[in-house]
Amino acid sequence: MIITRFFRTSVGRKSIMAASGAFLSLFLIMHGLGNATAFFGREAFLAYASRLHSLGVLIHVFEFILLAVFLLHIATGLTLFVENMQARPVRYLVTKSSGGRTLGSRSMPYSGMVILIFLVIHLINFQFTDHPGSVAEMMRDLFRIPVYAFFYIASLAVLFFHVSHGFWSLLQTLGVNHPTYDATMRNGALMISLLVSAIFIFIPFCTLLLDNFLL
Repeated sequence: MIITRFFRTSVGRKSIMAASGAFLSLFLIMHGLGNATAFFGREAFLAYASRLHSLGVLIHVFEFILLAVFLLHIATGLTLFVENMQARPVRYLVTKSSGGRTLGSRSMPYSGMVILIFLVIHLINFQFTDHPGSVAEMMRDLFRIPVYAFFYIASLAVLFFHVSHGFWSLLQTLGVNHPTYDATMRNGALMISLLVSAIFIFIPFCTLLLDNFLL
């Protein structure tokens, strides 16, 4: 099949990695904007959650698509990581940041694993739970436990580094790069990922420190 042959090429895998990453990043942005309603009070957040649930079966269809894209992103990332390790079996004695390599780019496989663990725990806490209250009460009860709050904050900080490099890699894969405006695009990618990550981080932070948050 054409898709199979395309996936077997390095360019094809990088393109699939970029496309799946773009889809997941778009989901993060939309999810972050939705969760930001929590800062406008409990009723605003519950209204957002109610609108989502009103979509019915469409939510389950989207969740299936999201899971498929996420698994594809993981499989492609692992394949590229193994290829890179095989191409350079002996690590360099000195690691340089030439060629635009950053903390985010060097740690992509490892930050990806942290995010995977975080998502599993997140789904257990919010998706596969029998909490009797509303989603606002469920969130408030969870994030008032310091261990969980700090775990979420730390995991979302890792997500920032992963997504920031992901945005930049997407632009490079699409060929939207030039020395004249590379720095502007890199800073733009950092700002977008920082904004999205900050929304997610401030929710457990505010829940832990503010007694009236989501009440």
